[in-house]
Amino acid sequence: MIATAAPTTTALYPFTPKRFRQPHGNAQSYLDEGSGDPVVMVHGNPTWSAYFRNVVLALRDRYRCVAPDHVGCGRSDKPTHAGYDFSLKSRVDDLERLLDHAGVTDNITLLVQDWGGMIGLSYAARHPGRIKRIVATNTGCGPLPASKPFPYSLWLGRNTALGAWLILNRNAFCRLAAKWCVTRKPLSPEVRALYLDPHDTPAHRLSVLKFVQTIPLSPRDPGYDIVAHTAAAMAKFSATPTLLLWGLRDFVFDEHFLADFQAKFPHAETHTWADSGHYLLDDAPDEVLAKLEDFLKRT
Repeated sequence: MIATAAPTTTALYPFTPKRFRQPHGNAQSYLDEGSGDPVVMVHGNPTWSAYFRNVVLALRDRYRCVAPDHVGCGRSDKPTHAGYDFSLKSRVDDLERLLDHAGVTDNITLLVQDWGGMIGLSYAARHPGRIKRIVATNTGCGPLPASKPFPYSLWLGRNTALGAWLILNRNAFCRLAAKWCVTRKPLSPEVRALYLDPHDTPAHRLSVLKFVQTIPLSPRDPGYDIVAHTAAAMAKFSATPTLLLWGLRDFVFDEHFLADFQAKFPHAETHTWADSGHYLLDDAPDEVLAKLEDFLKRT
């Protein structure tokens, strides 16, 4: 059985999402706002397209803003184990099919965050000719950097029954993310509710758990081949305008990941926020939007 979150429009999320039914049977919700060159926004875990709400509002008068909810996230269908395999390959396949369906296949500005980096950049590795610009914020583009220890909180969720129970039954991952991923000031109750709303039951948190459990850390792990291939493929973008926007108080995607990006994209323009965390678009929204809009205008 597939559980589907009812679509809602709120003052914080004033959009009417579209839906695309993937060949595996699950419908994927996505924003498709405005017209012009496309800006494709790929979210991570445990967020959804609502993370990019302010970017969409700021850009949709000049750009076509496309922001999918991964299957099991946001307003997309919430399948069971039997209804979806939750693998990295399936995530990349979903993005590829959705963009083909929407006719978004050229001059793409790719904006990625968290798991959206591996998904979006793996798509870019498949179709480098489609990518006009890359914008990355607090994410990864390859294996865990050798200098970065794997965080204990992720290890617990990835490798233990207790961690899985806490994620599914106590919504620990989503609740802690809403608390830890901003560092300038707490999320407002309204934004916190917006992020937690899609994960209101244990059945609706399965995708959150599977994102954690499927983190590829070694060549023995499913998806590691995609991660390694994507890392190697980043050399194809040596002439692609690239913008790195980083909250340095991110406890996962910290300066180690930023340094990895800078090594792979030595031509990239970089802006950092020493007092901001993983949800940079919530910690420093106006400053980040100003940097993003200036970059889009110049390139």
